[in-house]
Amino acid sequence: MNIPHRRPALAWALSLLLAALAAGPVTAQTPTPHEGGIGVVVMHGKGGDPNKFVPPLASALKEQGWQVANLEMPWSGRRNYDVPVRQAVAEVDAALQAMRAQGARKLFIAGHSLGGLFTFYLGSQLKEDGLIAIAPGGSPASMVYGDKLGDTLQEARRLVTEGKGTDKVRLLDYEGSRGTYPIVTPPAAYVDWFDPAGALNQTAALEHLDPATPILLVVPTRDYPALLRLKQATAAALPRHPQTRLYEPDASHLEAPAVAAPEIIRWIQAVAGTH
Repeated sequence: MNIPHRRPALAWALSLLLAALAAGPVTAQTPTPHEGGIGVVVMHGKGGDPNKFVPPLASALKEQGWQVANLEMPWSGRRNYDVPVRQAVAEVDAALQAMRAQGARKLFIAGHSLGGLFTFYLGSQLKEDGLIAIAPGGSPASMVYGDKLGDTLQEARRLVTEGKGTDKVRLLDYEGSRGTYPIVTPPAAYVDWFDPAGALNQTAALEHLDPATPILLVVPTRDYPALLRLKQATAAALPRHPQTRLYEPDASHLEAPAVAAPEIIRWIQAVAGTH
């Protein structure tokens, strides 16, 4: 695995962030035919949306003349796991197919935090030319999730058994920086997302990746300690591909999409054969 040198780019990222804020919020975009032969799906983190932390990355990609779909995923703060995993896969696939229909010949999926973890799963479900996992985290298979949400998962399973799987109820979610907090969500979808053996089991997702698909793993140097402890194991579990790389920008968890944008662009260009 080729591990490039760290390339701090915080000043560049901050200027891009200011420009993105001045231009207004970034939302899911419909590709247009003139946007070139590369398409990128961008996915935000848990509790976020297309306007939080990923706009500088989405803007930078679009400035290359590429098609960009900055999606609101089911784990957003508004949606709260409103649909099961298979529907989330279908939403990303629809975005990829729309870009392909508009002329994209090389397709990439980029996700931040929980979106980065879901990127690993999508690698075994969809056809793409490269995956970008930015500070991936949030696996329900971890011990902390079992401790914090085990009782809630059991309650959700009971509700499904009682035929109440589609009724929206109050359950708990967990995030390292926030602790546990309430959400209102259908129990059946909740069980699907929080099943320790399900789609967000990072170990299983990594094992099922296609060795023919290159991956850019972005682990910021100032990421959350629990995620930094997983860095080497995650990198070692990636399928061996000559263009798979670990990139470690000088950034925090939340800064990572913006700070890593220049390297992400360079990597996509290299994989797509345009640079």
